Amino acid sequence: MDRSPSPEHHAAFACFGGTCAVHLSGIGPLGPAPRAIETARLQLLAWHDRFSRFVPGSELSRLNASAARTVAVSPEMLLLARATIEAGRASGGLVDATVAGELDAAGYAAPLVGPGLDLAAALAAAPPRLPAGPDPRRRWATIEVDPRAGTVTRPPGVAIDAGGLAKGLFADLLADRLAGYGRFVVDCCGDLRLGGTRGARREVRIAHPSGGIAHVFERAAGAVATSSIARRSWTGPDGGPAHHLLDPATGRPAFTGVVQVSALAPTALEAERRSKAALLSGPDAAPDHLVHGGVLVLDDLTLRVVDPPAPRRRVTAAMRDGRLVLSDRA
Repeated sequence: MDRSPSPEHHAAFACFGGTCAVHLSGIGPLGPAPRAIETARLQLLAWHDRFSRFVPGSELSRLNASAARTVAVSPEMLLLARATIEAGRASGGLVDATVAGELDAAGYAAPLVGPGLDLAAALAAAPPRLPAGPDPRRRWATIEVDPRAGTVTRPPGVAIDAGGLAKGLFADLLADRLAGYGRFVVDCCGDLRLGGTRGARREVRIAHPSGGIAHVFERAAGAVATSSIARRSWTGPDGGPAHHLLDPATGRPAFTGVVQVSALAPTALEAERRSKAALLSGPDAAPDHLVHGGVLVLDDLTLRVVDPPAPRRRVTAAMRDGRLVLSDRA
């Protein structure tokens, strides 16, 4: 493990339909930082090719297209399928990764090119704001994972959209491999996992959808994930504004009164799930999902910060010189 201060190296590259980045200092299990960054870059690109629904021969595409009820899959696909089940369960069905078909129907059947819609114009043309709801079919609950057999079982036709859950998962998987370095950040298109043996805090700047910085968190470890309707937006088949965050109850883009949510959590996978659930819940219920803290950007582009919970303090008691002494520490 490397606890010595050393220069931080970084690389940014196109991946997962956006920009990924790795920041790293020190020497660890994958060698010096520059070599480890290149290993991480190649791994993320390989995962992109294996888990993109836009690549016909990808593992995800083969699983979604298979007529078999039970399919042998890789360990990473097992983790993604399990994350799909857990996200649906933990969010009450709001975070539903089985909406691949609905995304296609909404106009997201191929990678998006260009900056997307103007946010102000899209919000002005959007339908009335309503909280999203779960799909009563609960397709995510029909998925079964068997780690021992290495299989995923689901009714044929239930398709998984890797989307944000995959980015959070892959950020966490890389973080496990980089944990022995002095400092690290893995950024999968806005799903960040950070840490390192030095325990040094750093600024995590949250971009405002209209430009500039919305908020700054200081973190030494953990994760931050951002979900936004300002990203991946287009004009839908009906001529109205569309984006990639669907209301599972309707299968249509959700306009809830929340434009963007950044969530803090111990892992990027949990942060991704919480940010998406908060956005889909609407302004009133969104803070309930941000149990580790976060920040909302509302329709009028104002901010609402949800502070992280105060650190739990531990009180210990000891007898010293015949007196009871209490100590209070985090």
